[in-house]
Amino acid sequence: MARSANPKKAKRKNKKNKGSYDGPSSSTMPSKPMTVWQPGVDKLEEGEELECDPSAYNSLHAFHVGWPCLSFDIVHDSLGLVRTDFPHTVYLVSGTQAENPAWNSIGIFKVSNVSGKRRKLVPSENADGESDMDDDSSDSDEDSDDEEAGGSKAPSLQMRRVAHGGCVNRIRAMTQSPHICATWSDSGHVQIWDFSSHLNGLAESKTEAVMKDPPPVVNQAPLVNFKGHNEEGYAIDWSPRVAGRMVSGDCRNSIHLWEPTSGSSWNVDPAPFLGHVSSVEDLQWSPTEDDIFASCSVDGTIAIWDTRRGKVPAIRFKAHNADVNVISWNRLASMMLASGCDDGTFSIRDLRLLSQNMDDDTSVVSHFDYHKFPITSIEWSHHEASTLAVSSADNQLTIWDLSLEKDEEEEAEFKAKTKEQVNAPADLPPQLLFVHQGQKDLKELHWHSQIPGMIVSTAADGFNILMPSNIQTTLPSEGS
Repeated sequence: MARSANPKKAKRKNKKNKGSYDGPSSSTMPSKPMTVWQPGVDKLEEGEELECDPSAYNSLHAFHVGWPCLSFDIVHDSLGLVRTDFPHTVYLVSGTQAENPAWNSIGIFKVSNVSGKRRKLVPSENADGESDMDDDSSDSDEDSDDEEAGGSKAPSLQMRRVAHGGCVNRIRAMTQSPHICATWSDSGHVQIWDFSSHLNGLAESKTEAVMKDPPPVVNQAPLVNFKGHNEEGYAIDWSPRVAGRMVSGDCRNSIHLWEPTSGSSWNVDPAPFLGHVSSVEDLQWSPTEDDIFASCSVDGTIAIWDTRRGKVPAIRFKAHNADVNVISWNRLASMMLASGCDDGTFSIRDLRLLSQNMDDDTSVVSHFDYHKFPITSIEWSHHEASTLAVSSADNQLTIWDLSLEKDEEEEAEFKAKTKEQVNAPADLPPQLLFVHQGQKDLKELHWHSQIPGMIVSTAADGFNILMPSNIQTTLPSEGS
């Protein structure tokens, strides 16, 4: 399988104002050869801006809701565990970063009629025995048919808003009870909310036109308002195995364990887990062990904790040479832990190879320095054990398949077929599957656990919903 980065072309044009939704550009392609544009390497001439190649996506939509959202989460719904047919419906929760603390709110979204095209999983052969994968006219006809089957190009956005004291640093929905959400506020409070009435109202409402004005903000009391952290924080995670169990970490170095006592109350251990010497940036529960979680810190380390063994790490090791911003525990291959660093690098570790030597890096099975700015989010795919997505402050969202290796013969064949269309950089890592650009100041991304191949991302200028076409081959064939 050959890698395929998303081709970008630079084109002189007038900038357009963004509406509530921006789909992929439908401009005609230039007659000159398309080139892959490399951030930090290539420069745009005055009056030029990048334009994506729509054929690189099965679906691409954008929307914004006013104030930027630093964090969001995809809400598990009851529409089906594995959904492959367009149009799609997506439920989200997010929190704002408003200019005035009193203007902040939590948004509960329903995005329906997310349209797109479905491509053949295996290219058919014509009478001459040749693949029709590169047949432009055939592609065009299929795209037209797929778009008709997948609905119109204008998704519908419906939204409820709940007042929130201060900016929302991070928000997470519980896996087992998605209407229960936790938020970290820059006021230093961790709160738990019940959004069942809002989600039920959105589920029962009919599809409306594109939202033109934001709905009013309603006041709602949280189920829990924990003030035990001494500083604000960003790290929070619900256990995927024990319903209601949660950990929260702050910008000092403290981690608190939350245990549910009922469906609407929690007991928060006042004695924190202490092991880092600086801010706890992210937390991840083990996908296979009830009592195990991982943390990462500005001190450059990652710690693995066992709640049965007291308030000190079971093991702590040096992970990067700078702040470790984010981590992701692979739910399909539980021995793999990914971490993203402030220097733009990210690493994959096999936890079976960890040693008690804090400086021993033998557990690192892959290390990438493609990004040159801080890694802001990292997450393993819910459907492919070897695939993960990464966002960076360089305004790139990249998708990686660690199972890919460089094949000289395959590379030569790929270049021969595309030399008149794409002048791809020779130094791209073979594991780099896709590059998505167009958002400014990317903050967070999530794979949709029920829609294979779908990623949602948030940035300073709004949200993107995208489904790259070259990872759609992982989907099961229809009727299987």
